[in-house]
Amino acid sequence: MIARLKRADGSEETCEASYIAGCDGARSTVRETLKIGFQGGAYQHLFYVADVEASGPVMDGEIHVGLDQTDFLAMFPLKAGGRARLVGTVREEAEREHENLSWDDVSQRVVEWMRIKVERVNWFSTYRVHHRVADHFRKGRAFILGDAAHIHSPVGGQGMNTGIGDAVNLAWKLAAVLHGRANASLLDSYEPERIAFARRLVATTDRAFTGVTSRSAIARLVRLHLVPLVLPPLFNFAAVRRFMFRTVSQTTVNYRDSSLSEGRAGEVHGGDRLPWVEIDANGAADNFAPLTSIDWQVHVYGDAAPDLQTACDARKLPLHIFPWRHEMVRAGLHRNAIYLVRPDGYVAMANAEGIAAAVGSYLDAHQITPTADARIGMAAALS
Repeated sequence: MIARLKRADGSEETCEASYIAGCDGARSTVRETLKIGFQGGAYQHLFYVADVEASGPVMDGEIHVGLDQTDFLAMFPLKAGGRARLVGTVREEAEREHENLSWDDVSQRVVEWMRIKVERVNWFSTYRVHHRVADHFRKGRAFILGDAAHIHSPVGGQGMNTGIGDAVNLAWKLAAVLHGRANASLLDSYEPERIAFARRLVATTDRAFTGVTSRSAIARLVRLHLVPLVLPPLFNFAAVRRFMFRTVSQTTVNYRDSSLSEGRAGEVHGGDRLPWVEIDANGAADNFAPLTSIDWQVHVYGDAAPDLQTACDARKLPLHIFPWRHEMVRAGLHRNAIYLVRPDGYVAMANAEGIAAAVGSYLDAHQITPTADARIGMAAALS
């Protein structure tokens, strides 16, 4: 594949590569060149994002969201004290009358009743919020990721996490193929694994955002009266807070329907994210520490079959055996089962019986050869 690149100074150069990954934003040149559809639309409101220095009761390091008749304001704390990022709506009359908008043109109603005193605006920009998903995330040897593949409302703050998820999913697969440790067919799993989640996310954020910004009487009733009445009591329940955390953090994303996912052990299916558990009573260690290798590995919680170490050694697969603890049941893990973990921390294969031969059978069926140098491969794939 030959790509023509245009530099900032207008000069051009060509680059020959085995694959191309378009991470070039909502107006992706790669997507448009490939003639991949980008179905969806834009919301009526014009929105702004501003990094500000401010004071007031809500400058407490927490996230705050304000809802009004038609206005919306989300405040995200920044690392430095007294600083925050504001996302809200521009006044309609200002949008009609001015081309170069500033902080003076934003809707101040919610800002005032939230008692945010903005002392300095360090950065300000306006944008249209779209909800779109590309028809395909791959065409031949070209892939699209992040905003090039999907854009949606800021509800839930899911944009960056989703783009990073795309990149991690594709990077380890590209690295394996480029280093000759997997058949090129492995790349066929990228689109179905990521596009299904993107479609669900865009549909969900679209419904939520429409409810937040709609001018209809029913929508106003829900967000101004029912939401303040119902949500605070719900968040008093640990189960609700845990559900919201897992949803926003995307730790519930799974690839159970993927061609790479096999088996079930306990509550963990092939395609699930490996559950996190502490491996000692003091909380000094956990089962995620080995994942920093970014390589294929085998996990057993309890006792491993005698021939499992031999099987893993033959495949140069790291084997991690964790002493069984009752907390592992609550995490959904099955005692003495085998969990073959992908480089991205997802379970590829779960074998409840702990049969060592299942590991080799899976790798042979998918034509995958693990390597201890996966981090080098991923770095090369991303560069």
